[in-house]
Amino acid sequence: MKRITQSQLESYLWGAAVLLRGYIDAGDYKQFIFPLLFYKRLCDVFDEEVAAALAESGGDQEYAHFAENHRFQIPEDAHWKIVREASKNVGTKLQNALRAIETANPDKLFGIFGDAQWTNKDRLPDHTLKELIEHFSTLTLSVANCPEDELGVGYEYLIKKFADDSGHTAAEFYTNRTVVHLMTELLQPQPGESIYDPTCGSGGMLLSSIAHLRKQDKEWRTVKLFGQERNLMTSSIARMNCFLHGVEDFQIIRGDTLAEPKFVAGDRLQQFDVCLANPPYSIKQWDRDAFGSDPWGRNIYGTPPQGRADYAFWQHIIKSLNPKSGRCAILFPHGVLFRNEETEMRRKLVEHDVVETVLGLGPNLFYNSPMEACVVICRMKKSRKRKGKIQFINAINDVTRERAQSFLTDAHIDRIVAAYQSDDDVPDFSRIVALEDIRSQQHNLSIPLYVRTETNASNGNGGPKGTLTEAIGAWQSSSQQLRQSMDTLFATLKEAGIGK
Repeated sequence: MKRITQSQLESYLWGAAVLLRGYIDAGDYKQFIFPLLFYKRLCDVFDEEVAAALAESGGDQEYAHFAENHRFQIPEDAHWKIVREASKNVGTKLQNALRAIETANPDKLFGIFGDAQWTNKDRLPDHTLKELIEHFSTLTLSVANCPEDELGVGYEYLIKKFADDSGHTAAEFYTNRTVVHLMTELLQPQPGESIYDPTCGSGGMLLSSIAHLRKQDKEWRTVKLFGQERNLMTSSIARMNCFLHGVEDFQIIRGDTLAEPKFVAGDRLQQFDVCLANPPYSIKQWDRDAFGSDPWGRNIYGTPPQGRADYAFWQHIIKSLNPKSGRCAILFPHGVLFRNEETEMRRKLVEHDVVETVLGLGPNLFYNSPMEACVVICRMKKSRKRKGKIQFINAINDVTRERAQSFLTDAHIDRIVAAYQSDDDVPDFSRIVALEDIRSQQHNLSIPLYVRTETNASNGNGGPKGTLTEAIGAWQSSSQQLRQSMDTLFATLKEAGIGK
């Protein structure tokens, strides 16, 4: 058997989804395809391990099936080849096999296959399920044929394809990977560190830290990954994603982070070295009253308004960071920087002096949304040079759009990272601002108040550059200047005895 090429792997994976067209909504493909792919991989690797043990032992079947020779246990009647032989009630046979594998590996695989309705013949008739199984049987997904890093890339490809295909539901489990790569480059995770994502989706942000270390030839196996995800199927996908990338040391737990944080140490939240996050934008359905008297003390800056939970996630993340090594990069909509209803919380956050950098990105980088994004970097222990200051980077023009997709190029990422790492200002791009200047703007963090770009600069695609965020920033800047001028005028009049 020869190595599977990346293009072969991609057409094989997407071919499985094509078989479901007409039977199942595009948004639901993932709950069937991902478990089948993972199941096939487990069985093929198990067979590969058996063959290696047989070769090592001179054909000793008993030795070849010892648990120590296998990463995961596959009960004999739960193997792929047994399910493949089924001609009727295929869904029942498959579901029983998946549950048997979960039971045989309780520490690692409990509940990993999710809750897909394999036995619902109206939705998934025997002949369709049989076609799907036969399709997956056309390739052997052993490590020799398909190494973990390559299968991981294939899995990410499938996640993106499903995101493209499923419309508005995509954002809950997929974040633009070029933005994730940028956020990882900014935080520079190190060997041995703990990485956390409180709303981890399919696990892409967590795995970007592993990819970052692998690329630098640094030890990545000592990194510990922690993620919480509210959606059952998405949390299962994240766990499969980690295993398929060859990552073993991780904990991904299902649950609502605001209502019930799962990573706790005694009477406080567990603390991590690095947090990468893209919390759901301004969720309205959350328990504000409970957060107001939060048992974990997360309302350090106040209780956010009911209609916007952004600052609830932000405060949760701050409380989850190690006081010495802790740092985070959070992808937010720009509104968190200047909305009036969060002014007092923003003031306390700024005065806490943990905000290190506010980075403005261009439009369409949120998945399936034209909104402009920003990345806020917080560091619990800032460097001496950055204390009492916040860096602003206006990279709103640094975005490329091709075939209806917006992304950051390597050149964009390199430019942003270089500016972030420098203690010098870059005209029209980055500036380090003292807290007293931010106080004079009533703790408003709107980027154009501090770094203006040329309004009509080209965006690389021939379009004009004026953006909504810049317009808001310019309006806020001019209105604040007007207010200050009026205050000065009234003070002068009062001194002259003209006003009261």
